[in-house]
Amino acid sequence: MRRPQPVRWVDERLGAGHWARKALKKVFPDHWSFLLGEVALFAFVILVATGVFLTLFYRPDAAPVIYEGPYEPLQGQEVSAAYDSVMRLSFEVRAGLVMRQIHHWAALVFMASIVVHMMRVFFTGAFRKPREINWLVGIGLLLLALAMGFTGYSLPDDLLSGTGLRIAYSVLISVPFLGPYLAFLFFGGEFPTEGIISRLFVMHVMLFPALIIGMITAHIAILVRQKHAQYRGPGRTETNVVGKALWPSQVFKSTGLMLLIAAVLAFMGGLIQINPVWSYGPFDPTTATAPAQPDWYIGWLEGALRLFPPVEFTVLGVTFPSTFLPGIVIPGIAFTIMTLWPFIEARLTGDRAEHHLLDHPTDNPMRMAVGVGGLAFFVLLTLAGGNDVLAVTFDLGVESITNFLRIAIFVVPLLSAGLAYRLARDLSKVG
Repeated sequence: MRRPQPVRWVDERLGAGHWARKALKKVFPDHWSFLLGEVALFAFVILVATGVFLTLFYRPDAAPVIYEGPYEPLQGQEVSAAYDSVMRLSFEVRAGLVMRQIHHWAALVFMASIVVHMMRVFFTGAFRKPREINWLVGIGLLLLALAMGFTGYSLPDDLLSGTGLRIAYSVLISVPFLGPYLAFLFFGGEFPTEGIISRLFVMHVMLFPALIIGMITAHIAILVRQKHAQYRGPGRTETNVVGKALWPSQVFKSTGLMLLIAAVLAFMGGLIQINPVWSYGPFDPTTATAPAQPDWYIGWLEGALRLFPPVEFTVLGVTFPSTFLPGIVIPGIAFTIMTLWPFIEARLTGDRAEHHLLDHPTDNPMRMAVGVGGLAFFVLLTLAGGNDVLAVTFDLGVESITNFLRIAIFVVPLLSAGLAYRLARDLSKVG
């Protein structure tokens, strides 16, 4: 079959034909869980597309202006230029509100799919040799996604996002010695500052997306260079991959998945309200929202701050504010363990062999216990991040919920880990 003229022209100059034929024959394991990473990728594509639209109308400026838009409760009030542009985007720009909401829902789905994908990788042991580097890339992507989500969440300059920035400033400035310098570098002065919105904007639309695109490219390149890990089954060994080729099966499956994700996000953006900034009002440094709850992916950090008692301590003449341990130390320990886990497990088990066949989660009771215990820990912190919302919803006292969770945060993860270990051990024996 004669190749089309444009294809032949490119192949004659780049010699891409051999590479393309080899790439199109690459085999992908045929299991739904391998699509979780693609869900994250397609959600990110929608994030970029809707973000470009929003950037055309958003004004990254904290300078005060008088609101004169169609939303009557705010008529004549002084707001920031950023908040004013978000209000106009929501009420005056055609399709502006639906684009805002699609963008926000896509961010939540992006974060959720990354977390679930990494859970699949963790519980099946897909991080083991030779895939430790891709695990590190995945951790980097998770951290960048958190940073991108937080900066985007803060751009509207409404009362809820401003409260979140106030908390972030308090956490950052609590770092001994370096805290004030880091806070000045990030915020441009003592909070609140007019420079913070423009800095957040640059990070959100330029720095973090570029880094994420680079990390995704590296992640895919490593995946292509290394063959896929696969679940155990008939005909599957450590030296082969059983599944379907990239063309046409995987391409059509991925295209269908992308269209489905776009449709679901469009449905959610059009019919399910999220982040109604007009209800929160513009940011006022003298006011805080109550009840208030951040997006779920940052709720665990908010929960750690709410659970930790307001206690300061001094070591060698250095005073550590009450936000230092829950805001810096606990997240630092948690993400250090997550990052180094492939090497920790290899050291504990003495397993240095290459693995291309995945474990069943119950095959490794220790890993199962650590994973379930860690999940319980983060779930409880996330619940604590909404303790005021829980108090209003169930008509309970905030203090009672907080005190209960302060005990549960130590007890529940240990009980969950012990139960998971015993269940996995018993099931592995039966198997």
